[in-house]
Amino acid sequence: MANVPSDLKYTKDHEWVRVNGKTAVVGITDHAQRQLGDVVYVELPKVGDTFEAAEPFGSIESVKAVSEAFAPLSGKVTKVNEELNESPELINDEPYGDGWIVEIELSNSKQLDGLLSASQYEEYLKEESAE
Repeated sequence: MANVPSDLKYTKDHEWVRVNGKTAVVGITDHAQRQLGDVVYVELPKVGDTFEAAEPFGSIESVKAVSEAFAPLSGKVTKVNEELNESPELINDEPYGDGWIVEIELSNSKQLDGLLSASQYEEYLKEESAE
């Protein structure tokens, strides 16, 4: 079973969100990185780019496929994980740590209510694997 830290919020697109005041750090979940396999390249947005919730903000290329990463919340990119340019495998090694992708300044914190809790995300994974 995938690692699902209880202190994070999740999306059905398999992104995680760590909220800190008016900013949110975003990455892909342990489940997502396992599905992708070895990550070989990450296309990052630029600092200052703005995105609406559910809009693609970059892509993750693995040995199996290229997948888009979706903004879980609307806002402006305030930081990107430059380390991924040299070490994209951090997403596989530490999806909830050094493998984070972007930090977003939230434009609508009410959108947080639409994200899944850890237990809801685990339930979603069970439903998804049963299909």
